[in-house]
Amino acid sequence: MFTPTVFASILPEILILVIALLVLVVEPFWKEEKRRNVGWLVAGSLLLAMVISFLFGQPGEPTATLGGMVRFDWLGFFFKQLFMFAAAVTALLLMENEKVGRRGEAYLLMLASLIGMNLMASAGDLVMLYLAIETTSIPLYVLAGFMLADEKSTEAGFKYLLFGAMTSAVMLYGFSLLFGFTGTTDIYQLIGKLQPGIATFGVLALILVGIGFKVSVVPFHFWAPDVYEGAPTPVAGFLSTASKAAGFAVLIRLFFVAFPDFAPSWTLALAILSAVTMTVGNLLALPQTNIKRLLAFSSISHAGYALIGAVALSQLGAASVVFYLAAYILTNLLAFGIVMAFSRVTGLEDLKDYSGMSRRSPWLALMMLAAFLSLAGMPPFGGFVAKVFVFAAGIQAGYVWLVVIGILNSIVGVYYYLNALKYVYLFRMPEQDEENHPVPLTRPYVIALAVLAIGVILIGTVFAPWFSWSDAAALNLF
Repeated sequence: MFTPTVFASILPEILILVIALLVLVVEPFWKEEKRRNVGWLVAGSLLLAMVISFLFGQPGEPTATLGGMVRFDWLGFFFKQLFMFAAAVTALLLMENEKVGRRGEAYLLMLASLIGMNLMASAGDLVMLYLAIETTSIPLYVLAGFMLADEKSTEAGFKYLLFGAMTSAVMLYGFSLLFGFTGTTDIYQLIGKLQPGIATFGVLALILVGIGFKVSVVPFHFWAPDVYEGAPTPVAGFLSTASKAAGFAVLIRLFFVAFPDFAPSWTLALAILSAVTMTVGNLLALPQTNIKRLLAFSSISHAGYALIGAVALSQLGAASVVFYLAAYILTNLLAFGIVMAFSRVTGLEDLKDYSGMSRRSPWLALMMLAAFLSLAGMPPFGGFVAKVFVFAAGIQAGYVWLVVIGILNSIVGVYYYLNALKYVYLFRMPEQDEENHPVPLTRPYVIALAVLAIGVILIGTVFAPWFSWSDAAALNLF
């Protein structure tokens, strides 16, 4: 029966679908030069959808709806708000991409992927979970290779599709074995139905392959640098934030709820993956000269940091992961937004091309300073507080060695982030001609980057409300 609770549980998805239909109806009637305004329409509508969901779609006690397919709780609700915010900002950034921003189908694909992410965060059944993952992934495969005339873009789309299909098949095989062993696909009924043994650990490993690909942990990270570099930059930003956060939402819900009996095994496996991911991501970021590839390896290392909270298997650990992802979405979207704003004017993406940017655009340079220092984990920005919480959760759970590795890797990260900022503030343009080469910002960029920069600072200074929401979301797992 379609009760008010059922309606509230899928209210964000209904609103996103309405927005997609609105774009589908309105966009063909606009002249080509005005079709970039679809970005305003999508961004504004998504922010309105967030407000409506917040007012009328807040969950009470955790409830299973739609026959157990969807879980209506604060964990899913919080992630849905994050995803819609990320999509709204991405829509603003898409507007100024000449090859993508005037094509309504790009926004429709993003909205379709957004529906999948929302369902990933709230899926209570393996069937719904797999459908949600595919609904998220397929539009992103298309978006990554959207610029058909660009060889790097088509290569990015093909690689993402190839590796994504392979890991998705492996994960689906793990889900089928899980159903064969337990006789149910309901995530909340799996607990206690699995017997210890090699077969069970094999199933968990197969599932980790699929989730590991989504969050780009080593050794399932190999697609990220090439895809981030070749995809349209707004798409790369969306991939590195919202898509990664959706993968973590699946990881903590599935493993915390369904497999606590096997926690000593999978937490140790995740701890090893975390240590290797942090180290490999940071070490491979050191020699990068292309800023998008640097941010790709940086995002890999951040997946390793976030895993520390999952390894802790505690309420603080889950809350720290949720908080970390919120800070990371704001920070990494800001970093990619700055790259978009700069490359839109210059067409350049190498670090050395940023020489003298502080004189060409002081405000853009200042926002880049905030983004990179936050990624490095420096106070008073959001990245610092986020790392403090995940490290605290790791220490509380007894993983001191993992936290030590995380701190050492953070020091390595500081080096290559400051190395990038060195070009911005200490180097000069050739012939020292910055005054004649400004980097103007259009209105969509000003709005998007200002909101993100303020968010990065607020989440690092006034972090109590943000963490209390994260804690409320994590509480539903225990």
